This record gives sequence, structure tokens and C-alpha cells, in this order.
Amino acid sequence: MEGIIQSMVSALSGIPADLVVFIISLMPILELRGGLIAASILHVDIWRAIPICIIGNILPIPFILLFIEKIFELLKNTRLVKMINKLEEKAEKGAEKIMKHKKWGLLLFVGIPLPGTGAWTGSLVAALFHFKLKDACIAILGGIVLATVIMTFISYGIPFFVSMFV
Repeated sequence: MEGIIQSMVSALSGIPADLVVFIISLMPILELRGGLIAASILHVDIWRAIPICIIGNILPIPFILLFIEKIFELLKNTRLVKMINKLEEKAEKGAEKIMKHKKWGLLLFVGIPLPGTGAWTGSLVAALFHFKLKDACIAILGGIVLATVIMTFISYGIPFFVSMFV
């Protein structure tokens, strides 16, 4: 993931670091996790990076929860049908883990930084499996907070402690 983020940071060179961090945090797959790594690479202050990444990660969530089913239905009548089917398959894989514990499962799915997890996929699962909007929002926001804590330590804490001993 760090290689992808480094490539994105290079591709977005020339624009302010805060905006690079925000853009990366908006993107599926990279999300807040990638934004915090980018912020660390770009030496953005931790207390400025955290709200930028959280806002960037939260921004697409209501649109996914409210409109993704309608968007998928429209796109199934186009050449993008294969991509839509793959996204639905990905949501179904994530759903197996989540549906056992509903809200807590969704929170952990969004919050634990593993490949294929995160707010985008969690929102997709919540929408396609008809979670109550309030429950989905609370669980996803909780997951984003958990991911923030974990990724802040990975992006800023570990390098800090390593630099103390080197």
C-alpha cells in the first residue's frame, strides 16, 4: 500500500500537502489509512492530518449508503456490468464477516486496517444488505475512529519510537 501512496503523492506533487492528504483519504481502497500514511510522508502535522483524513473518509459515505443501489441498477444496463458484479461480490465476501455481529461486525470491518476492508466497502455492505441508516452510520463512524487510532500509531507513533533508538 505504501508504494501506491508514494506514487499518488508523487503524481499530486505541486499541490498543497493538506489537499493531497484529503484527496487520498477520499479514494476507495486508500481512504483514511492511505491519507495518514501520505500525511506522514509529507510531514503534515498529526493534529492537522487527523481531521483532514477523517473528513475525507466520511464525505463519500452518505452518498454510498443512500444512492449506491440506484447507481448499480443504472450501471447494470451499461458496459460496466462486470465491474458492478465484482463490487457486489466483494460486498458479499465482506458481508459474511459482518452479518454475524451486525453493528459491531461492521464497526470492526471498517476499523481494522486489513486489505479489502474500510469505510467504502463497509458502506457498500451496509447499503446492499439493508442496514438501518442510523445503525450503519454509527458503526461506520466508529470504525473510522478505530482506524484513525490504529493508523495514527502506525504512521506517526512507530516512526517516532524508531527514530528515538536510531
